[in-house]
Order: sequence, then C-alpha cells, then structure tokens
Amino acid sequence: MFAAIIRFMASAPRTARGRATRERILQAATELVTERGVAGTSIDDVRERASASKSQLYLYFPDRDALLREVAGSTCDFVIESQADVLSAFHSIQGIERYLDALVALQVERQLPTGCPIASLAGQLADHDEPTRLILADGLDRWEAGLRDGLQAMADRGELRPGADPALMATQTLALLQGGLLLTQVRRDAGQMRIAADTVLGLIRAAVA
Repeated sequence: MFAAIIRFMASAPRTARGRATRERILQAATELVTERGVAGTSIDDVRERASASKSQLYLYFPDRDALLREVAGSTCDFVIESQADVLSAFHSIQGIERYLDALVALQVERQLPTGCPIASLAGQLADHDEPTRLILADGLDRWEAGLRDGLQAMADRGELRPGADPALMATQTLALLQGGLLLTQVRRDAGQMRIAADTVLGLIRAAVA
C-alpha cells in the first residue's frame, strides 16, 4: 500500500492534454532508462525525447527521483500485466508448464536477452532511493502472489502432498526464475532460462501428491 501511495505523490494532471503530456514524459524516461541505464539518462535527455519543456516536466515530476519512481512503477505494471494471461493458468501442472514455456520462449525470441526489467532497475536504484526500492519490492511481491495463488489452489484441491508450503514454493519459484533471467542476460543464452524453468517444474512435481 505504501509503495502505491509513493507512486502518486507527483502532481496528477487534471486535463486529457495534461495526462497525455505526463504519459509522454514517462514513456520517454522509461525508454531511455531501458536503452542507456539510469546513470546514462538525464532530465534533459528525457525532455528532448518527450518534446517537453522543463516547466512541463517539473509540473508532473518534482525531481529526477520522482520521475524514476514512476519509471519503476510503470515497469512493474508492465511486467505483471504482460504475463497475466499465462500466470492465470498457474494452478495445475499443465498450466505451470505453459507458463514456464512462455517465459523461456520470450527469452528465445529476443535477439539480445535483457533479463528481468524489475531486477535490472533494482540493481541500479534499490540502494539509491528507499521509496523506489519499496515500489520494486511491491512489483516482485505481486509477481510472487500470482505464483502463490496458483499453488494454493492446487493445495486446496488436495493436489499437493501434506506439508507442502505454497508460500515457500512461490518464493523458491520466483528466486529460480530471477536467477535464470540473470544468467540468460549475462551469458546471452536462453538455455539458462530453460534450466531454471525445468528446475521449477521439478520442484513442484516433487510436491504433487
């Protein structure tokens, strides 16, 4: 909840034109951070990319940190929303296989694997700004919650052995996926993501009643 409040501390536009301008600035900042990293993105770079004046930018984002918090929040939203359909099937072995295959396929399709956008920002911002760290942590919490809900549904149907802990398994799953994404990014090898996905599947199969 606190992380969500932080995101909307910047001035909210009252008009459609204002909302469009704010969104254009946020989109420009997100693109630049993705392309160049946080250190390589300046306020002037964002203004130029967004074709916005300094007064327009500071009207909606009081300072660079406020803008980066919104970049972090929108990045988390994108990651969670982009996998919503396949994650909704994460409540059976077949659905889990489809979800894991989709994550691997995404890395295979990319000529230059980029890993996890949330983790990438965390490495650049988590130790710089506490509110931003909370926003990124909330994004990972939301991802983990989707995994946990699916595993809990299996437990409720009696499909997991007694003693299996859906919450712990969800954390283990997310940790394995994040490790696979990192290795894929650094080694430029989507096979690393396949290894992580197969490990997740093995972990869950071992807990099936």
